[in-house]
Amino acid sequence: MVYTGRGDRGRTDLSSGERVSKSSERIQAYGTVDELNSIVGVCRSHTENKIEELEEIQNELHILQAELANREPDTKVSEENTDRLEDLCDHYQEECPPLTSFVLAGGCKSAAQLHNARSVARRAERKIVRLDQDEELREEVLAYINRLSDLFFLMARHENHLEDVEEKNPKY
Repeated sequence: MVYTGRGDRGRTDLSSGERVSKSSERIQAYGTVDELNSIVGVCRSHTENKIEELEEIQNELHILQAELANREPDTKVSEENTDRLEDLCDHYQEECPPLTSFVLAGGCKSAAQLHNARSVARRAERKIVRLDQDEELREEVLAYINRLSDLFFLMARHENHLEDVEEKNPKY
């Protein structure tokens, strides 16, 4: 059964059995990662699954959520995961024209969704940093989520480049 009624008063269970407020820093952090994971699913549908890495990223986000929720899961995001994101960043950056200015989020549908993923990844990072201030997290957690938002930005630029959509710069 999906519903239990245990959360009806704004509290939820951690894997340890501890009951916490749904507004706690821990719940905020992994809830925002869950939101990001859903947006990555939307990105997959808008890219017609041609960006194969997105499914792997979704799996890694589940692993990250488990770590944020459980504190000690068997599998954790690792330095290797972040290294792979950096390699992907390098790949997508090489495929795009040089960046000369800030760009406005948008463009083709897939790029617009990837920009949305980037901004939610940044919010997830802020929530994770806030949790880290109270409960020290592993460095790999912070590095991974930081690099992921960079990758979404570069993927968005790449999608616009492939679709021959000109990037727009802010007018100051």
